[in-house]
Amino acid sequence: MDFPVPGRRRETTRVLHAVDLDVPEGRLTAVVGPSGSGKSTLLLCTAGLERATAGSIEILGTDILSLSPRKQAAFRSENIGFIFQEYNLVSSLSVEDNISLPARLAGHRVPKSRVDDAMTRLGIAKHARRRPDRLSGGERQRVAVARVVANQPRIVFADEPTGALDLKSGHVVLDWLQALPAQGTTVLMVTHDPHAAARADQVVVMGSGRIHAVIPGGDSRAVSDAVLAAQSVDEAGDEAA
Repeated sequence: MDFPVPGRRRETTRVLHAVDLDVPEGRLTAVVGPSGSGKSTLLLCTAGLERATAGSIEILGTDILSLSPRKQAAFRSENIGFIFQEYNLVSSLSVEDNISLPARLAGHRVPKSRVDDAMTRLGIAKHARRRPDRLSGGERQRVAVARVVANQPRIVFADEPTGALDLKSGHVVLDWLQALPAQGTTVLMVTHDPHAAARADQVVVMGSGRIHAVIPGGDSRAVSDAVLAAQSVDEAGDEAA
């Protein structure tokens, strides 16, 4: 995956190098690595939000690089949910309407009972008619999770979903992300936090745009050690260069 260098029209820099990754269906996969390792770029390319310059990306049996931008957007609308650190809520809409929005954009309707149930399960039912700017950061992220729960996408991409949250709110969000695979949802989560990553079924460790290791989840110390090992390899490579 190459990106243009700002101010140098004909130069590019490579962000991802020969990445080959299989994300198991119905599981939570975490991607960790040092800042600048390419983990968020990997997620954005996989979701089709950034267009990869080479290779192929297959989601649910569909090569998304073969689709036009319009068809990619329709595919995401039908199959994919997103949770970002910045919440990505529409400030002019109520909590309830934000949760219903993805389905409306896709041309169908989520039953109100399902929206109400999602808000109740995430503890935000009392805020149903409030706008996001009247909520705390933790409450806004719960709205983003409730949007996923209510719309029931087949795949969820989460980019640093707990990065801006306090410890308690972060645990609530992680609890729900960890619960989604039991409902048949596949989750790919990018995080810098070894403890969050350890809650995944598998952990992908990145460094300098490459996958250094894929390890089982469950052990935050093992995740930390793997990240440090990847960082050491990268630093050794930089010194050799």
